[in-house]
Amino acid sequence: MMKEFLALALYICFNFNLMSQQLPKLLYFGDPMCSWCYGFSPELSKVVDELGSEIEMEMIMGGLRPYNAQSMTELKSFLTDHWKEVNHRSGQEFKYGILDSEEITYDTEPPSRAFIIVRALCPGDEFKFFKELQSLFYFENKNMHLAETYFAAVEELGLSREEFVKHFESDFYKKEIKEDFQKSSAMGVRGFPTLLLQKGEELYLISNGFMESASVIGRIKAKL
Repeated sequence: MMKEFLALALYICFNFNLMSQQLPKLLYFGDPMCSWCYGFSPELSKVVDELGSEIEMEMIMGGLRPYNAQSMTELKSFLTDHWKEVNHRSGQEFKYGILDSEEITYDTEPPSRAFIIVRALCPGDEFKFFKELQSLFYFENKNMHLAETYFAAVEELGLSREEFVKHFESDFYKKEIKEDFQKSSAMGVRGFPTLLLQKGEELYLISNGFMESASVIGRIKAKL
């Protein structure tokens, strides 16, 4: 009886893993400091809640303005108009104080690097962390260059401050994030957020830019 039970358990486990591997994959290309990505996150949450058992999601950092040296103040006029448009369309709340900073640059590489650390070390929590990154920048106006900005968020996921700093400052993850940027570019993604659905060998464009969840869900279901 025990042998039969073990055989059944192994069979179920094997087939469950096989089914998981065969699930269509939703490829999300975004950036933590992309305002339209911030506006889109509540919609994407609804998509994941609705279709989470039917698809897998892989998040790839596209690199909106990595290594950019312009200060927030230099971009204040452009970003203010942009953020107000996103707020009007999505309802996401923005704080605008950071736009008066002459010291902080609009370099989106550091939070993207923080994201891939969590993606590697805390699989399953990456979307939650991505939304936290967005909140830290757009709502709390934190300096995303500083490792301490992320401490509370990573500790909530079980990472120590020391461990996070070690990875955040490492050459390894500085190289790894470049691979995300290169993958996004190689796949022809030019704007964020972008969703592609990978089903077998086929790749379908689901959305490019902000889109309400009902439309995204409808387009995905049409390809499942």
